Amino acid sequence: MPDPIDLLLLPGLLCDAALWEAQIADLRGLARCQVADVAQDGSLAAMAARALAAAPPRFALAGLSMGGYLAFEVLRQAPERVTRLALLDTSARPDTPEQGRRRRALISLARSGLFKGVTPRLLPQLIHPDRLAGPVGQAVIAMAERVGRDAFLRQQAAILTRPDSRPDLAGIRLPTLVAVGEADLLTPPELAEESAAGIPGARLHRIPGCGHLPPMEAPEIVTGLLRDWLMA
Repeated sequence: MPDPIDLLLLPGLLCDAALWEAQIADLRGLARCQVADVAQDGSLAAMAARALAAAPPRFALAGLSMGGYLAFEVLRQAPERVTRLALLDTSARPDTPEQGRRRRALISLARSGLFKGVTPRLLPQLIHPDRLAGPVGQAVIAMAERVGRDAFLRQQAAILTRPDSRPDLAGIRLPTLVAVGEADLLTPPELAEESAAGIPGARLHRIPGCGHLPPMEAPEIVTGLLRDWLMA
């Protein structure tokens, strides 16, 4: 058998390795997975430098949401080290003014001691309504609690100051998968369509019955997409 492919996985805001738990298990043998530490730094540049310092010399790269913003930064810093790219439920755009205002308000609340992580009230923004009362919702809440307030503040600062990655899309010459939950409210399908249209040869997949976190909501589908992408 050929050696496993090194795969660097980039979590989203308030996510940790549990986001990718099913894929890490199910891709064993095909991929040697490593989850980047995205909780320590307050800028995408520093996050990317930390991830690259710990990563193998060459690797496939997959990121979800904030992890997608970080993937673009990894490509800016070390394009020669990335062999293929997967972007899940993310956007190449910077925040709109309204998104920026909401993000700064959340930062202020968290700094004042009102950080609540992901509450049952916020879950409908992250996962499909069919999963709100089940184990996926509970796992998302627990994941956010583990990441915690301080990392949340750093991550929000990094997201808020991210550059516009749309000018970079045409220069990405890698086998690229773009996937999005059909019911994603935070980074809706039209943003995935924009990224896929801008990257030469990118493949776009809309995942039915999913919100913003398909690796947890539809793990078998996401694993299948990643498997095909790694083997292409």
